[in-house]
Amino acid sequence: MNKRQVITLWVIAIALAAAIAFVKFGRNQEIKGSTNRSAGQTLIESFPANDVSSIEIKGATDSTTLTKKDGKWIVAQRENYPAKPSEVNGLLRIIGELKVTQGMQAGPSFAPRFGMDEASKDPKEHGIAVTFKDASGKEISKITVGKNIESTASASPMGGGSSGRFVRNHADESGFYSVSELFSSLSEEPKRWLTEDFFKPEKIQSVSVTQPGKSDIFWKVVRADESGDFALEGAAAGETVDPAALNAFKSLFSFTRFEDIVPASEVEKRADNDQKRTLKIVTFEGFNYTITFTPNKAGAVPPPANPEDPAPPAEETYLVTIDVSAEIPKERKKEEGEKEEDAKTKDAAFAERSKALTEKLAKEKALAGLTFEVSKSSFEAAAKTRGDLLKREDPTANGAPGAPSPTEVVTPPIAIPPLSPTPPPGE
Repeated sequence: MNKRQVITLWVIAIALAAAIAFVKFGRNQEIKGSTNRSAGQTLIESFPANDVSSIEIKGATDSTTLTKKDGKWIVAQRENYPAKPSEVNGLLRIIGELKVTQGMQAGPSFAPRFGMDEASKDPKEHGIAVTFKDASGKEISKITVGKNIESTASASPMGGGSSGRFVRNHADESGFYSVSELFSSLSEEPKRWLTEDFFKPEKIQSVSVTQPGKSDIFWKVVRADESGDFALEGAAAGETVDPAALNAFKSLFSFTRFEDIVPASEVEKRADNDQKRTLKIVTFEGFNYTITFTPNKAGAVPPPANPEDPAPPAEETYLVTIDVSAEIPKERKKEEGEKEEDAKTKDAAFAERSKALTEKLAKEKALAGLTFEVSKSSFEAAAKTRGDLLKREDPTANGAPGAPSPTEVVTPPIAIPPLSPTPPPGE
């Protein structure tokens, strides 16, 4: 091998070494330039859902703090009212299983581009920050959910739609991520997290209501048994009740839901106390409800999050308080001559019902001391005047003075021209 061949081999070896070094350098640069999490990996490597005792959710205009107390989740901003356990546990599950669809290398200063601008008052630009803490108050994890990711392909014939959201894991500064989760139930509004359990009178025996701003009873309706019809107590001679109006009391508040819970600090400035009324309900099973309902001066619809948006029309609501008491019989009254087998069956049914009523009483007594915001339509029957419960006579009804009979045909009057004067004879 001559000198020239040796030199050629050395040149080739150096070139190969340079090429290998270049490839390795490129790979290292690629790794350094990518995000810490890649497609298919969970956003948070190991999320300790069982250690979470507090969740702070903050948006552009509102915030919610969910706290676990005695194993149950409550909403701090709403007088520690119970939160929906399914919604809270669902959020924890989603965060633990949340997988990355794409990573985007960018520093924290790029947050506004992904809809995570903490200085913005626009919810679409601000995003929602969610902080998870343990029992000692130490932060476990924090993420921010930003803009929707708009998709050009959709099952909708109109096209478009959202395919996911941008998110940020604050413990990971390598970039931002896209995920397929839409976080449709995530909200910074406290009322969105409240459990929907409310009071529900059953087997109503009587209902009485006071006049606005007064304590004396305005009207009272009663019935003798569970299957009977209500009658207006103290109806005067000649007064006829409207059956349709009274039938509404059989299912009064059976499907009522509340809009929100009003913090104690806001009740006085929102309540129109001059129009306060008291509603009392007694049931055949010994439950006694005392309910006050007062017009809400503020309305149920909050102002728009963006000051430039038009304000929605105010919905009329009542501020409602509820107090419940009951005397649940401990023993069933035996029927004369009942057989032993029938007695056992009835005793078992009585015990089961007694247990259900005891649990119901405990749940409804927990509503005392709170002020609920309820739609006006839920109190439509209770807000009636005494006159609204009476049947109104139609002045044009059959038999009324001046009314035509069913067979009488009424025709409009015909103008008959006057007769011409009779000419005298001979003319």
